[in-house]
Formats: sequence, C-alpha cells, structure tokens
Amino acid sequence: MSQPATTVPMIDAQQVHKSFGQVEVLKGIDLTVHPGEVACLIGPSGSGKSTMLRCVNHLEKITAGRIYVDGELIGYREKNGELYEISAKEAARQRAEIGMVFQQFNLFPHRTALENIIEAPVQVNGESVASATQRARELLASVGLAGKEQNYPSQLSGGQQQRVAIARAVAMRPKLMLFDEPTSALDPELVGDVLRVMKQLADDGMTMLVVTHEMGFAREVADTVAFMDGGVVVEAGPPSQVLDNPQQERTQSFLSSIL
Repeated sequence: MSQPATTVPMIDAQQVHKSFGQVEVLKGIDLTVHPGEVACLIGPSGSGKSTMLRCVNHLEKITAGRIYVDGELIGYREKNGELYEISAKEAARQRAEIGMVFQQFNLFPHRTALENIIEAPVQVNGESVASATQRARELLASVGLAGKEQNYPSQLSGGQQQRVAIARAVAMRPKLMLFDEPTSALDPELVGDVLRVMKQLADDGMTMLVVTHEMGFAREVADTVAFMDGGVVVEAGPPSQVLDNPQQERTQSFLSSIL
C-alpha cells in the first residue's frame, strides 16, 4: 500500500510541541504518513498519543512546529515565517475533510443511526437528504448494520454504536481518518467487529492514523508503527521491526509488558 516518496504526504508533522500550562506533553514529534498508508501510535497511557492525534485536526492547538495534511498547513497560516491561527470557520472546513472516531461514540442520542450519519453531509456539505440517506444505508450495510437504520444509540451495543460512528465519519468522504483508541471502551467480544471494519477501510485505501492498544491490528494492518513515550517518538518503522525486533530498550520493556 505504500506510495512512492514523490507523493505529497497525507500527514507531515514537523517538530510538533504541545504544552498544557507548564506541562510539555509533546516534545518535538516528527511523523509522516503517505496517502493510502495506515500508521499506528502505540505506547503507555500519558505518552502523548491522543494529544498528537487531536493536534492533526486542530482540536488541540500546537505550541510549536507545523502539521500539514495533504500539503495544507493545519490550523494556521504562515506569513513572513510567523504562524497566525486561522478562523474557526476555516478550521471547521479543514476538519470536515478529516474524519475522527473517538473512544466514546459521541452519537446524538435523540437521533437514529441513519439520522446520525446523514446529519453532517446534509448540514455541512450541502448534500441532498435523498443522496445522503442512500449513502448512509450503504455505509450501514458495509459495517454490518443493515436493518439497524431506525435504531437509536440506546438500542445498539457499544460495538454497534462505534460502527455507526465510523460510518458517520466516512459519510463525509474524508481524505484522512483519525481513530483514538476506538475499541478501548468496548467489551472484548465486540472489539473484533470494529477492527474488521477498520481493516476493510484500510484495504479500500483510506489513509488512517490510529492510536491503539490492539497489537494484532497494528501488526496486520499498519504500514508504520510509532512507539511514543514521554512526549517523543522513541522508535518508528514497519510493524515487523518495531513490534517483533524493537531496537530501543524502552520499546522492548513496553512490549514485553503487554504481549
């Protein structure tokens, strides 16, 4: 799935720093993900993985560095070497092209599965209700939820809700998908269904950045695995290298504790 290096990276993060008050959470992250690739961020809790993910679509403002998505500077415009934050409207336009799936499903509880999916395409992208509805039905079928169109979130299991959330993100036709530990809130027997949907997205060529504890998924689906700890990327490379033959002692100790 890897693309030639001449293509513009889908994600090009350069020396990204992020502080919350006096606490520096990201300490100079470099990360490149090419179109069609899947990159997994792994590491202990508190290492900065989710913060990095949220910086990619400007849900968190970076303190220093730059993040480009498909060649476009995210969250800022540059003038004479200085960065100026873009307007909320412009940031929303950028964000509309980047799908995001959270740990918690964040579905509208008072809307059916179908209504959850068509909301943004109609309201944000101006799609017709008929067109959005047809695509929503196709997406629900693709994530194994045909027949659940009229179910409310409370009538669905956690795994089903997460699959609706994925379908909702895909409905916006994003160029990039971000997943923040999408299976961590699920019962173990429901995890597989969600991971299968994500694997299918990867097989279909979707560029994905995934924060995950699912090492089997990372090994099978990722092109790149980056191990983060203490706000830095300790080690990055193909899964066969990082997961099966880690070079750094910190990576080795982390993996030995979970594998």
